[in-house]
Amino acid sequence: MSVEHPSGSGSVPGPSGPVGGPPAEPDDFDFTGSLRLAPGGGAVDWDVLHTQARIAMTKAYVPYSKYPVGAAALLETGSIVSGCNVENASYGLTLCAECTMVGQLQMTGGGRIVAFTCVNGDGEPITPCGRCRQLLHEFSAETMYIRTAEGVTTLQDLLPQAFGPRDLEA
Repeated sequence: MSVEHPSGSGSVPGPSGPVGGPPAEPDDFDFTGSLRLAPGGGAVDWDVLHTQARIAMTKAYVPYSKYPVGAAALLETGSIVSGCNVENASYGLTLCAECTMVGQLQMTGGGRIVAFTCVNGDGEPITPCGRCRQLLHEFSAETMYIRTAEGVTTLQDLLPQAFGPRDLEA
């Protein structure tokens, strides 16, 4: 079977169908030259992840910064987890959206993240901070894709030579 290239430039060999929606966006093709596969053999549906991040963002508790953030991740199992930032008057105890998302990941059985995005209060994609990149690395699949304001990239590109669980395996 083949999947129609979103730019209309013809078809490319592809899986039997995307998981949760249409084929990958044009920037997905530009990034890797081929479809990125989600669990079950489909393309990552960035629109679904983006929507889940926007929904999570509406739940943010941000009385101090007024900067709500929502995050969503696709797991190897095909399920999606999400989270929002939760501020605290002491500031240092504030939880980033990625932190609450990882809490949900663990509370729902754990797993490995294959695709991730986060959004600001306007619903625009943003890039995770350094601390959150390290947190995502702890729960990432071998290759994890991240949609940022500049397009889709890998966690490896955002956090090169990262130290993590794989370094502690004997």
